Amino acid sequence: MSAHATDARSTAPGGYLLEAIEVSKQFPGVKALEDVTLRLRPGSVHALMGENGAGKSTLMKILAGVIQPTTGDIRAGGQPRRFSGPRDAQDCGIAMIHQELNLVPHMTVAENIWVGREPRRFGFVDHAALRRRTAALLEQLGLQLDPDERVGNLVVANQQMVEIAKAVSYDSNVLIMDEPTSSLTEHEAAHLFRIIRRLRDQGKAIVYISHKMGEIFAISDEISVFRDGRHVATDAVSAFDQNRLITLMVGRELTQLFPKGEAKIGETVLSARGLTLEGVFRDVSFDLRRGEILGLAGLVGAGRTNVAETLFGVTPATGGELRIDGKPVRITHPAQALRHGMALLTEDRKLNGLFLMLSVLENMQIASVRDHSGQGFVQQAKLSATCAEMVRALRVKTPGLDETMENLSGGNQQKVLIARWLMTKPRILILDEPTRGVDVGAKAEIHRLMSELAEQGLAIIMISSELPEVLGMSDRIMVMHGGHASGFLDRAEATQEKIMQLAAR
Repeated sequence: MSAHATDARSTAPGGYLLEAIEVSKQFPGVKALEDVTLRLRPGSVHALMGENGAGKSTLMKILAGVIQPTTGDIRAGGQPRRFSGPRDAQDCGIAMIHQELNLVPHMTVAENIWVGREPRRFGFVDHAALRRRTAALLEQLGLQLDPDERVGNLVVANQQMVEIAKAVSYDSNVLIMDEPTSSLTEHEAAHLFRIIRRLRDQGKAIVYISHKMGEIFAISDEISVFRDGRHVATDAVSAFDQNRLITLMVGRELTQLFPKGEAKIGETVLSARGLTLEGVFRDVSFDLRRGEILGLAGLVGAGRTNVAETLFGVTPATGGELRIDGKPVRITHPAQALRHGMALLTEDRKLNGLFLMLSVLENMQIASVRDHSGQGFVQQAKLSATCAEMVRALRVKTPGLDETMENLSGGNQQKVLIARWLMTKPRILILDEPTRGVDVGAKAEIHRLMSELAEQGLAIIMISSELPEVLGMSDRIMVMHGGHASGFLDRAEATQEKIMQLAAR
């Protein structure tokens, strides 16, 4: 589309592509945004920081035309605009890349990028022109993808790149990226950063939302901080350090991001010897002791999640032996794992953990209904009281137990899942990426909870792709590479360098 004086391809007299001025958004019972102002310059990466629920995503959805503001103004190129839907925002040069990918798996890369906008000849899709146009776009972004490859065949990292190409294809000069590296390896994230810098150098404005501090300082030119639906600061990245950023985000200093207590390590609770899942991982052996946090580290694809799912009976082992309290057990179904006192917090809370359309109460109680039943009836009053107590103990921010799960922030959704499993009174707790997509304040609370649980005698396996988390919270670390355990490190000797040497062996 050609440039318009009123779209985000033009700049206002003050040099801004897009402005949100004193924007507020009111939902029933909740004020998500209050008089927020944000201005985006051309050729700049502008990071948005804040705890889950701070209002970042709400503002981005307003800028992308997904929802309407209650009050306030949106200006593109200095001119007032009102978006009735995402297409209006796209026509104005604004595109949003959501954390949850929005692609059609059975369609090709080219078809996904240009869906609804395919080049046509004699009324039919011109597939040759579609491939040429896609190849040119991919080359522009430095992406080595086949335009004819079905998206469902691509790894998540390349699906993310297709989403970025799709956004750029709208001739967008404002790109909003919400947690774009949540499923990427460090190598893949580095390639994404090269693309972002290339887009920035072309004069585009990039809004970058992430909870990963290292990324923010590596890629950003400016940072805006939100807290409790309000804008609290905007400055050049050089004006911030990690402590200032955290203090602005949470309204207080976090003196300990990794509050690891000195739990008493007791007897061996779980032993694995030669644990194998044919074609996925092999010959994995370890011991897990009472009061211990055993960290599982390794690159994406090393088999960490597969080991967790096999321990919990999601994918039964094809070889090896498991012992609980020294007695051999065979776990082929999660129900058996639960009976043995095990619990698993899954890696992807939205795909494998949450029922987003159900309430906090329903999500929390679902694994414990049997334990609160008698004579064929659920003791609902007792079960609800237990859930309410868990909400208080885990500091879940929710208007009430009847609140729909999708209305909670990511950190509070994660706490609800943890509460669900704690209500089963486990002895062995497996946490797969327990703080993924969770803000720094909620991370500290989850880490505090893990430390308290270990001090109470729970045996914990923690899988994490964030090395500071692994180093900060683990008593011992098992590093995986290529489907096998490549080494073990005690807390005192572990470093990022040693973990990476074992992970890349």
